[in-house]
Amino acid sequence: MNIKGILIENPVIAALRNDKDLENVLDSKALVVFVLYGNIMNIAKICNKLREAKKIVFIHLDMIDGLKGDQAGIEFIKEFANPEGIITTKSSNVKYAKQLGLYTIQRVFIIDSLFLRTGIKNIHETGPNAVEVMPGVASKIIHTMQKEINVPIIAGGLIKSKKDVMDSLAAGAIAISTTSTELWNL
Repeated sequence: MNIKGILIENPVIAALRNDKDLENVLDSKALVVFVLYGNIMNIAKICNKLREAKKIVFIHLDMIDGLKGDQAGIEFIKEFANPEGIITTKSSNVKYAKQLGLYTIQRVFIIDSLFLRTGIKNIHETGPNAVEVMPGVASKIIHTMQKEINVPIIAGGLIKSKKDVMDSLAAGAIAISTTSTELWNL
């Protein structure tokens, strides 16, 4: 799978927070889906529904109830939910998930220049397949990171309008993730 190519062709990523979002995304144009909810008892069922709808699934490890974001947790997700990849804020999880053959998206929160430098350093060390920059409406940060890293950038957080989508893409993000269902069919 060429994740960069898929994101360029399908730049709006549906970020799911609940079962209602799950039902809404099944018939949407969004191909790539970030699962930001669930627990160890239902995550496989959520992923199965998405796969049946021909969606590309990434699970946010840090948001699954009952799952510890460690090596055993990653192995559990791979074995029982079988997503294409994971999203995490933890560098160690990026490294281990890559060893298991999962695609990785490292989520970084940029709240000041120290976080920006640390985020860039961590990305160089871990080598994720893509990076999700939060908040996604920070076009200047996206542009700065794009010059520093050779990894596709996904803008996420506070993306609420078509203008936010277009601004983030114009700043250098190759895709955006959003919980705003009205944007899933752009």
